[in-house]
Amino acid sequence: MKFIEGLTSRGGHYSPGVIAGGMLYVSGQLPIDPKTGKIAEGGIREQTKQALANVGRVLAAAGLDPENVVMCHVYISDMGNWDAVNEVYANFFGAHKPARAVVPTRDLHHGALVEIEAIAEMKE
Repeated sequence: MKFIEGLTSRGGHYSPGVIAGGMLYVSGQLPIDPKTGKIAEGGIREQTKQALANVGRVLAAAGLDPENVVMCHVYISDMGNWDAVNEVYANFFGAHKPARAVVPTRDLHHGALVEIEAIAEMKE
């Protein structure tokens, strides 16, 4: 087992990513800008872009890219945002379509509107 560290300054007891059994497990990524430490401003589209960018940072730290992702869980605080989240998500992944669950939830940490976790297959 290998831990991906050093990508977050948050104090939670977790690793942004863990490699085990040939897979990378990406912890839930909030839409927090790593430069400012604050939630991305502007609304659901901007927050989704930032959360996916954070997923991308963990993937890159493991030597992977979005095409390696096999599953995502997307947590949203309002199902009314589904269309906007889906559009940004589709732009991030392009033609690649990993399995996905969109889960409506109540409040997310720090008042975020979206949180995204992923599972990716390691390159052979």
